Amino acid sequence: MNQPTHRPKIGMRNIKTATAAAFCALIYFFLDRSPAFACIGAIFGMGSDLETSKLHGGNRVFGTLIGGLLGIVMFRIYLIFHPDGGRSLLLVLLTFIGVVLLILLCQVFWVGGVQPGGVVLSILLFNTPVDSYVSYALNRILDTTIGVIVALVVNSFFPGGFTFQRAEEYCANLNKKMEAFSGYYPEHYQKEHPAPSEVPEQPPEET
Repeated sequence: MNQPTHRPKIGMRNIKTATAAAFCALIYFFLDRSPAFACIGAIFGMGSDLETSKLHGGNRVFGTLIGGLLGIVMFRIYLIFHPDGGRSLLLVLLTFIGVVLLILLCQVFWVGGVQPGGVVLSILLFNTPVDSYVSYALNRILDTTIGVIVALVVNSFFPGGFTFQRAEEYCANLNKKMEAFSGYYPEHYQKEHPAPSEVPEQPPEET
């Protein structure tokens, strides 16, 4: 028998992720700055609900922060021995030490930050110009943080988010109050304003 084919569909998480990434691109358009890392932060920071988004976003932010600062230190040590950069076996040793320290720091501050922190650390050690490694790390931390914040804000306004849940609760409470009021008001209104058929007939006046 032929297995049923799985057809992809556009779900709520798809819409939220695309909205967050596009919103980052819009913000950075007016800042005249590349939105690449902010969009990456928004995509990685998006979850199916707000709690999941906080977890994913925290992994990305703290991982980038720890990996970025550690990468600055490791690369600075490398430049002491090779001021002009270039290839060197020293980078192999610094990579080993850097990853060990990264995992230890993430165990202390944020366990889920190892993978994103390792990405930043590796880029700093092997793919960053000598004169811009500090600014690269700091900009990466800033842009990632902005992207994650945008993801959290967008997620809060969609199903599963804080703002959406509060709006649902408010509407539910309002409906309950309206139902209670509608059940209370007619009873008193009818007592004070009986229908014409219920008004007792007055005896005819004697002439």
